[in-house]
Amino acid sequence: MIYFKKILCPIDYSDCSMNALGYAVKMAIKDSARLYLMYVECVFDYGGLKFGYEGILDPDTVVKMKKKLMDSVPEDVREYISIETLIAIGIPADEIIKVARRKRIDVIVMGTHGRAGISHMVIGSVTEKVIRASPCPVLCIKDN
Repeated sequence: MIYFKKILCPIDYSDCSMNALGYAVKMAIKDSARLYLMYVECVFDYGGLKFGYEGILDPDTVVKMKKKLMDSVPEDVREYISIETLIAIGIPADEIIKVARRKRIDVIVMGTHGRAGISHMVIGSVTEKVIRASPCPVLCIKDN
């Protein structure tokens, strides 16, 4: 039997990522694992040109973003698992991979598509990049 002690769940608040969160929470409860919830403030890279937010988030904004992440997990469930919230600024796939390496994550649980998901694609571009570069297994969850 495989047990995961560190689970990373990147969230962009899309239906798909929230469905993945449900799976990640169940896995964390089952394995008594630490759950890392992550949100990435997107910076898009188009041929070397970066677009989007490129700055330092003020501390109040970070606190609000972390609270929103924590509030994504039902309050009655939070007492059963250890949760750490993480906020990053950058290219989502790159930031997810950095955290997976730095925290020595055992598994990444993420949605197949995010907010910008194109429904006719099998998986979204962020998910595909994470799968290709991840130092650990990636569990991809559909939105329904």
